[in-house]
Amino acid sequence: MDTVELLRALVAIDTTSTRSNEPLITVLQAHAERLGFSARVQRWTDAFGVPKANLIARRGPDRPGGLALVGHTDCVPFDPAWRGALAGEIEGGKLYGRGSADTKAYLAAALGAAGRVRDHQGPLWLIFTADEEVGCLGAKQLLADREAPRPAHAIIGEPTRLIPVRAHKGYCLAEVEVRGLEAHSAFPDLGASAIQGAARLLRDLEAAQATLAAEADAQFTPPFTTYNVGLIQGGKAKNVVPGLCTFTLEWRPIPGQDVRRALQLVEAACGALGVESKGRLTASVRPSRLDGGVSVPKDAAVVRFLEEASGRACETIPFGTELPQLVALGAEASVFGPGDIRVAHKTGEFVPLDELHEAERILALAIARFAN
Repeated sequence: MDTVELLRALVAIDTTSTRSNEPLITVLQAHAERLGFSARVQRWTDAFGVPKANLIARRGPDRPGGLALVGHTDCVPFDPAWRGALAGEIEGGKLYGRGSADTKAYLAAALGAAGRVRDHQGPLWLIFTADEEVGCLGAKQLLADREAPRPAHAIIGEPTRLIPVRAHKGYCLAEVEVRGLEAHSAFPDLGASAIQGAARLLRDLEAAQATLAAEADAQFTPPFTTYNVGLIQGGKAKNVVPGLCTFTLEWRPIPGQDVRRALQLVEAACGALGVESKGRLTASVRPSRLDGGVSVPKDAAVVRFLEEASGRACETIPFGTELPQLVALGAEASVFGPGDIRVAHKTGEFVPLDELHEAERILALAIARFAN
């Protein structure tokens, strides 16, 4: 099966993060074993009782070092009205479908490259993970595995338009809960509006954002840690002073900054709200994800190699990947792959076939360079 047909087969399997990715892992494992890899599957059950799996395949000596090609198998949901989401249709030199760019094209290119170069003397790892889209959970499972590979170099697949990426911001998430006092809206002085309290917190977040903007890292756009309130909910009825309001807060910390820096500013604002309202309003923050940013030196060998092989200078990105976990395993690593993140996560996602083939060529060169 050539790389395009393999990609079509991968796109045809629905690996939305709410589903099990085991059917795709089975296909990938069979391809890897046909290429001479020894494979094992790391399995677990997620918080919703859904079976999940990482594929860890090795060809070459069982020792630290060599190269790991790493990609995630899960995808974001797709609109049921998109009839071509799982079809892998080809038109105008592009292959369409959910996950085609993010990141099944990379998975296909990695397997294609491994088929091109088989005479390497060092370890070559294919590591295909679950649940990157919902918190890099598969990569964190890998990191917790006592038998996890220890590659010297790694290339993590993401749709970067074949531009090497050496750094990105982190990703943090928290729920903020504001509690007040319910009352009949005709007697607002008997209550304390949790919605108005949340509005005061949102105002304070603007001030906190200005504080974070002073702690800049010029390699990013925007060059500082950013807040976003993506969801908010509160109130029972139009004629009730609301006693509860919650909102979801995310922040993306720059590398080197304590992930709790932005959280501490929110916690301080919550404390101030209680003092200002004389205890009639209380607010609390419950963080659920605290992933820091990561930065690999510009002169790292894998970064320089990808720049030379692709003809493109390295960049940074504002979104998270599995790069921190591979760096934590001791790898000098970079993010790289075919496709454009700007067309991922939307109806009509596609990957240009010329980028798919170019990625396969470059990854084959990487195997020859770093797995020897």
